[in-house]
Amino acid sequence: MKTQILTPAEAEKAAGILKGGGLVGIPTETVYGLGADGMNPMAVGQIFQAKGRPQDNPLILHIWSADWLERYCEDIPDTAYRLAERFWPGPLTMVLRCKKRTPQELEELKNGPVCSCTHFGPRVIPDVVTAGLDTVGMRCPAHPLCRGVIRLAQTPVAAPSGNTSGRPSPTTARHMLEDMEGKIPAILDGGPCTVGVESTIIDLTCDPPRLLRPGGITLEQLREVLGEVAVDPAVTRQMGEGEKPRAPGMKYRHYAPKAPVTAIKGEAAQSAAYILNRLSHTRWDGVICFEEFLPLFAEEEGPILSLGPAGDKGEQARRLFDALRAMDRTDVKRIWAQCPDDGGIGLAVSNRLNKAAGFHIIEL
Repeated sequence: MKTQILTPAEAEKAAGILKGGGLVGIPTETVYGLGADGMNPMAVGQIFQAKGRPQDNPLILHIWSADWLERYCEDIPDTAYRLAERFWPGPLTMVLRCKKRTPQELEELKNGPVCSCTHFGPRVIPDVVTAGLDTVGMRCPAHPLCRGVIRLAQTPVAAPSGNTSGRPSPTTARHMLEDMEGKIPAILDGGPCTVGVESTIIDLTCDPPRLLRPGGITLEQLREVLGEVAVDPAVTRQMGEGEKPRAPGMKYRHYAPKAPVTAIKGEAAQSAAYILNRLSHTRWDGVICFEEFLPLFAEEEGPILSLGPAGDKGEQARRLFDALRAMDRTDVKRIWAQCPDDGGIGLAVSNRLNKAAGFHIIEL
């Protein structure tokens, strides 16, 4: 199979692939996603195969608007609609209770025509999407092409990041092609992603609401709407083997290039100096640093990449995955990376770097 790159004018073709039970790469404002019809268990199953994704890692459903929530979820709290009014369309995923089928609906399904893509479980959303949980992550993306595909397909789209599982997420169509060439029919090219890290995930099924994954909507912004928000321990540490993830990206090592990463956290000048003093000064060491410190590493043989200015965490989020992927195009054996503090979207950048490093973090 040759993977085709579709232009924005071919969004209808992308929607047709989804409706036909196939996979297609779709742009969002966060990262490129590997999309399938979220109501078709067989189509969703192909996502896990294409990515090499663990089956216990749940997926997010992308929907057209908040009006779709009641079709697929129940016991929806008022806070969900308050968050949707403030942040949707946008990089926010809400974990809600899955809607259950009525006894009459279950009976009609059992007695109806058998179809290979029919799901006969007690919940409306297929278990393959939720990893067997009774909750689901719902998001209304902001990218106009992504929303257009959802509208044309008229179905929720299950779409994890479009990379091989564990690798850095793709923020351009070219990134996604690197991982998915020959595995899927097409990728819809919507240009570079404007946020650059995956969506924020907030669990609204508990009290207080719990941040499961930091992203484009910051913890500070969530607290402006919700008041108290707890932060799940998995945001800052590795999940244990016995723990079951309630959202994507919680349990496994993610976002990792081929070479091991060491993340250095602390005052910017201090962390840059720390890295400089520990380099082998050969081409085997690569550095991802803040823009201001590029001259400090000018004499190094290995690749030196900018994460963006130390004071611009939004730019750091946009550049992070591109920098990690760029390191894979070199022969470095070790990567050193400066890490921002946890304020604002810095928490998301820090989280992704920590996971890329397998939580090998040095705090100064």
